[in-house]
Amino acid sequence: MPRQYPSVEREDWNRKHASGEHHFAGRPNRFLVAEAEGLEPGRALDLACGEGRNAVWLAERGWQVTGVDFSDVGLAGARRLAADRGVEADWLEADLREYVPEEAAYDLVTVLYLQLPGDERCTVLERAARAVAPGGTLLVVGHDRENLEHGVGGPRDPRVLFTPEEIAAELPGLRIEKAERVLRDGAIDALVRARR
Repeated sequence: MPRQYPSVEREDWNRKHASGEHHFAGRPNRFLVAEAEGLEPGRALDLACGEGRNAVWLAERGWQVTGVDFSDVGLAGARRLAADRGVEADWLEADLREYVPEEAAYDLVTVLYLQLPGDERCTVLERAARAVAPGGTLLVVGHDRENLEHGVGGPRDPRVLFTPEEIAAELPGLRIEKAERVLRDGAIDALVRARR
């Protein structure tokens, strides 16, 4: 039976985080590592941070990080991970469909594996783009639409899937540096990196 993924509601993600289904062992996303490793640390905003593995990795490298998620269970895990690793980050419980980050304030904004239908995702990404400071970077990674038929795992709801081209079109005021499909353990993801 295919693995089921939560809906976009907070209670579903709280159940997922509480169940211990994540097996990342606090390891950061490989695409974040590849795209951010060479960046000069500054202020970072990790939207849909979940259990904080990416935010903590950034904090370990000297970034001043704010992680935002609507799952209080996920954020509790993020706080534990940060404490275990001896780093600090600001954790904010907020629904990204309503959250408006400070504009032009962050040297790096990440949106990794946010599962929202297109219209809601577009609003979140417009706000994320506005949060990028001059010279800053926005990184978006998620499940590509092609993964449904040609990849492994991931959400089965086509409404929360996208292509690199769709994401690139949803980032006003930024210069697209990379928009491509990438492979991850048999899954097909979309990766977009943009700069202000």
